[in-house]
Amino acid sequence: MRILFKAIPILFIMLGSLVCPLDALGDSGHDVLLKKAYELKEQYKETEALAVYEQIIAADESNFEALCQASVLHSLMGNRFTDDTRKIDHFSTAKAYAQRAYMLDSVNAQSNYAMALSLASLAMVSGPKQRLSLISEIKSYLDGTLAADPNHADAWHMLGRWYFKMANLNFAEITAYKVMLGGLAQKSATNKDAIYAMEMAILHNPNNLRYYFDLANIYQEMKNKEACVYTLQRAMAQNLDLQTKEELELSRRCKMMLQAYQR
Repeated sequence: MRILFKAIPILFIMLGSLVCPLDALGDSGHDVLLKKAYELKEQYKETEALAVYEQIIAADESNFEALCQASVLHSLMGNRFTDDTRKIDHFSTAKAYAQRAYMLDSVNAQSNYAMALSLASLAMVSGPKQRLSLISEIKSYLDGTLAADPNHADAWHMLGRWYFKMANLNFAEITAYKVMLGGLAQKSATNKDAIYAMEMAILHNPNNLRYYFDLANIYQEMKNKEACVYTLQRAMAQNLDLQTKEELELSRRCKMMLQAYQR
């Protein structure tokens, strides 16, 4: 089960900032910079995109879009470091930005997803008790995301991971969770719930290899060889134009898993 939640390290290239002074852009400065940040993110220049979003936040503490995007980028970038200190720095900043965005609009899909992602990220570098506490908070934000945007593929994916984690708690975790909640008040999660959520993620974005890989791992944990192979075959059939080292690594792992079953 641990393989499903293990972050894949990525080499990240630090490039110079392309940010223009905000004052020089006049009243439309925020819109210009938001567009610039979006373009940089689409080009996989996430460090530069984050710098732009944080420049906007420095000038406008209540810029909702910049807060949400900066939060998500800090969560994603924190996963790429191997030492917990740097991870925690990024994840804590991600949570702080997400909380500010959530206070501005608590029913928006972006702010709810940013909160869920930041909590999930912090959970990975927390002790057992705090990890369970953070995990217990995630579900409400995922529900908020999907209530606002039922087609949010990343939220469905995270919900699938949440269901899988909750469905496979060990005895000590179950006991601690019951104590925290005063009894398991929430509906028990199942692997079937996890599979459904993962399939919804794939439905809304069939081009994300991570969704297939995580679904295949769920089937592998369930000893369902046929479903695992079928999921991996679906992933390979997409013939995706892989752009990042993470995507290339995921493709390699999918192929290795599939080959192991076909021997």
